[in-house]
Amino acid sequence: MYRGRRLRKNKEIRALVRENHVRMDDLIYPIFVQEGEGICAPIESMPGQFQYSIDQLPPLLDEMKKYGVRACLLFGIPAHKDACGSQAYAPEGIIQKAVRAIKAYDPELYVITDVCMCEYTDHGHCGILDEEGVVLNDTTLTYLAKIALSHVEAGADMVAPSDMMDGRVEAIRLVLDENGFADVPIMSYAAKYASQFYGPFRDAAHSAPSFSDRKSYQMDPANGKEALREIEADIQEGADAIIIKPAMCYLDILQAAKERFDVPFCVYNVSGEYSMLMQAILNGWIKEDVIEETLVSFKRAGASMIITYFALMEGKRQYAQKQSRPL
Repeated sequence: MYRGRRLRKNKEIRALVRENHVRMDDLIYPIFVQEGEGICAPIESMPGQFQYSIDQLPPLLDEMKKYGVRACLLFGIPAHKDACGSQAYAPEGIIQKAVRAIKAYDPELYVITDVCMCEYTDHGHCGILDEEGVVLNDTTLTYLAKIALSHVEAGADMVAPSDMMDGRVEAIRLVLDENGFADVPIMSYAAKYASQFYGPFRDAAHSAPSFSDRKSYQMDPANGKEALREIEADIQEGADAIIIKPAMCYLDILQAAKERFDVPFCVYNVSGEYSMLMQAILNGWIKEDVIEETLVSFKRAGASMIITYFALMEGKRQYAQKQSRPL
């Protein structure tokens, strides 16, 4: 007779037979960097998260290093926006300056940059618009490639295009290779859904569209097979790793993709997922242990990497756990 409880008797045996683990090496911490000085502004819709000016990053970077968070994903909030998002690729743009500052302060921190235009355009869409307000796919590719190149020239270790334009990976790969950056990887948001879970992020990054929505280029939440086509296309174009976004409601997509494609997969545990759990934790409705449970579900479904606002909290939890163990 099978008795599964034999291997659940105490914490020692449970640890020995545990199939999946969340390691700090798996986690990527998103950081919002804003033009200005002396800014460490709480994000109301994301408890525990902040917008930072570059001069306020060192204490955060010290904390990340102490608790084992060794990769970050940068999002920029510029002082000026225009129709073509020119600050996204400006040599002295907020992300370019932030990358240089972070690399000067902590050269070993792995810096990934989000490549998109929504934070930088005055209309809030992810590309160049025509006269009728439609995003021009192929025109936008040139701008995305310029943005990616400017990030890498500033010192970014990896670029992550999140715009969902067709052909963006190929365009970025070509420009990086032509400029001597063939060794810089691209982690593509290949399956990025038009989700309601992005609301708090749009508050944090000031990136909400000023009209309409992004359903014409982000994926329909009802579609699964389409995600596999998107992933396959990006791999063929040269993507080194793939992001699925959001995470919690799309683990079926991750599992199906992991079984079909032999590349590293990352999930983005997005702002809305973070905020609803954090609010429940702060209100005492659920215990903080739900964070570990959530993160391990991503590993169980096949994620190699997890972009999560919980990264620093998880680092502190694991650090405290190690400190409490007897020698």
